[in-house]
Amino acid sequence: MYFLPEALDNYVVEHSEQEPELLQQLTRETYQKVLQPIMLSGPYQGRVLSMISKLVNPKSILELGTFTGYATLCLAEGLQKNGIIHTVDINEELHDFQRKYFDKSGFGEQINQYTGNALDIIPELDVMFDLVFIDADKPNYSNYFHLIIDKLNPGGIILSDNVLWHGKVVEELNEKDISTKAVLDYNTLLKEDERIETVLLPIRDGLTISRKK
Repeated sequence: MYFLPEALDNYVVEHSEQEPELLQQLTRETYQKVLQPIMLSGPYQGRVLSMISKLVNPKSILELGTFTGYATLCLAEGLQKNGIIHTVDINEELHDFQRKYFDKSGFGEQINQYTGNALDIIPELDVMFDLVFIDADKPNYSNYFHLIIDKLNPGGIILSDNVLWHGKVVEELNEKDISTKAVLDYNTLLKEDERIETVLLPIRDGLTISRKK
């Protein structure tokens, strides 16, 4: 997941904004209590998400893949005063963990949690979004895109995580590797869809920024 030499990567982190103390606490508890803590966005990518959200200053955000809520809180930092973030995750066991930190953050009333299959939940959301963050199951990335593109305001931003997929996108494809094939197809979709303009950033495991025209 880390493509820069360690020393250079450390330099980048050291010369970027530091994560808030609450997110440090969230990270510690995630590593103590939750399986696959590597799924956390982490301090550097979290600050990138925060910065992008602050630049967009969205009234409404959609996040697909909440996990323990780290990225949710980073994105919430850029919300307008009365803005709302709608975050969707399929793991009901993490709901209370997420809510504890959401309420501690001061953004609690601005965060709506949804538990279930995002493919079912997205069509039920009668909302137009300014910012969307996709960080869920890779085989459905393209399906998520097709569901949210008409719910994205002109000038709105889609952020897509893990688009380099541990470097597998440039390796010989194993036809049984469904997730890698899905990421490859998704990256092609973002590049070729004329409704958006896209740049893929080699941040951590790859982060794509797509802007709706």
